[in-house]
Amino acid sequence: MSPAEARLKEVPADISAAEWEQRINLAACYRLVALYGWDDLVDTHISARVPGPDHHFLINPYGLMFDEITASSLVKVDLDGNQLSKSDYSINPAGFTIHSAIHEVREDAGCVLHLHTIDGTAVSSDPKGLLPLNQTAQLVTHDLAYHDYEGIALDHDERPRLQRDLGSKNHMLLRNHGTLTVGRSVASAFERMYHLERACSMQVATRALGGAAYPVDQLAIDKNTELLSNPDRAELRSTQLVWPPLLRKLDRVNPGYRD
Repeated sequence: MSPAEARLKEVPADISAAEWEQRINLAACYRLVALYGWDDLVDTHISARVPGPDHHFLINPYGLMFDEITASSLVKVDLDGNQLSKSDYSINPAGFTIHSAIHEVREDAGCVLHLHTIDGTAVSSDPKGLLPLNQTAQLVTHDLAYHDYEGIALDHDERPRLQRDLGSKNHMLLRNHGTLTVGRSVASAFERMYHLERACSMQVATRALGGAAYPVDQLAIDKNTELLSNPDRAELRSTQLVWPPLLRKLDRVNPGYRD
């Protein structure tokens, strides 16, 4: 029996194979966020759209640590915040505000990932934002949006402004708050966040050296922007090149996310 066949045999009767596969990838993403030290106790959140015509999405049960989350424990909700799957937990209300806003208007938003890391929040609080100081930053800055802080995101009236500010971009700095990425898949949202977080850390380290950073030629920035402007190529890299070894790593150090 192949691994794929074995996995399908484990799909609960009331969940489609496509949803179960999405649950596995999202649970893996939560555990990878914990593994990389990006989690924040039970706060911050990652969502993934349930395959199909409805704008239903999966999000974490509010009260579990990220390294505890499994495919079956994820909570399915609709755009009105109704929980569509049984759980002993509710969902983070601020998480619902942010993620429902994006899933409502972005048909390509297969996954939305939001963090409160130290370096990401530091750069989001810098008036200059993220600068194209190095190659890693230039993977991000051509596709980066900003959204001003309005307090803890409990007010659903903020959603239109969040939607407007994100537009068609896939990376965002939530000012004085944290980082956010969007991907067609869980894999691409995670890889984008990896680059965004590293770029923020590199900027914090560069500024800590004091003085001005060595300048980057604008022609080099433009060259990278053109090279990185193909979303199909980026998605293929994330899903075929980056994600499979990440899952193998997770299977070695923190298995159980498929449960």
